[in-house]
Amino acid sequence: MMLNTRRNILAALTAGVAFVGVSGLAHAATLEEIRESGTIRIAVANEIPYGFVDPSGEAKGAGPDVAKQVVEELGIENIEWVTTNFSSLIPGLQADRFDVAAAEMAIQPERCQEVIYSEPNTSYGEGLLVASGNPDDIHAYADFAERDDLTVAVMAGANQLEMMQKLGVSEDRIVTIASNSDAISTVSTGRANAYAATGLTANELAEQSEQVELASDFSDPVIDGSEQRSWGGFAFANESTDLRDAWNEALATIKDGDEWAEIVGGYGFTQEDIDGSFNRTTEELCSAE
Repeated sequence: MMLNTRRNILAALTAGVAFVGVSGLAHAATLEEIRESGTIRIAVANEIPYGFVDPSGEAKGAGPDVAKQVVEELGIENIEWVTTNFSSLIPGLQADRFDVAAAEMAIQPERCQEVIYSEPNTSYGEGLLVASGNPDDIHAYADFAERDDLTVAVMAGANQLEMMQKLGVSEDRIVTIASNSDAISTVSTGRANAYAATGLTANELAEQSEQVELASDFSDPVIDGSEQRSWGGFAFANESTDLRDAWNEALATIKDGDEWAEIVGGYGFTQEDIDGSFNRTTEELCSAE
């Protein structure tokens, strides 16, 4: 059966089924089926600089630009880009709405129970978006655990929530927002005193509005004795091991050349971020305690 035909049948079968059951009915496409169809579906979460679609409709970012190189290496002709919320990336993979997530999603043990990952593509640290002038004098995630006059916003599905919880921040002082696009208004209107995100994301948001800025003298959170750094990779449905394995081979080849560093460096990743992507394996990150 042709891949597109089977996908249409699956869509029809699952259209009226509650979401909780969709992942059970979905079947992830194999690499052979994707090659036969000539098209691979890749999701982004519209997070600059990780993965986004620009006004002209072109997918860009550290994830998509590297994915384009990988897809070419794999001999797949076309990419169908899918835009979704960050919190919908894992459910979307499970429901076969796309084949790959190119959002530089942090590789974490709990996520490794739901999807499988490539080897790391990038590494990155944390940051805070605060109101212009930083009137509340916020410089660390720990400030929200130590002060009861502060609230912090985090994006649904992002690992900053777990960081705040481990630091002891009270649930009633954590504001959840749907996407990064809500962060500037959330902070500038005082709904939250700051927005916790990766340093690259916070910096990108700060450049969009004079009402907010990147918190200066920021200290990365230390949890269980370890300074927090994330490693981002490409995510796949659990059944897509053949696609993931082939993707890893192509990714290793690309990272061994000069163009990969130019791609991620062009999106603001520092030399520390670039070098750091080689320091951990996905196996280590998935088994971390």
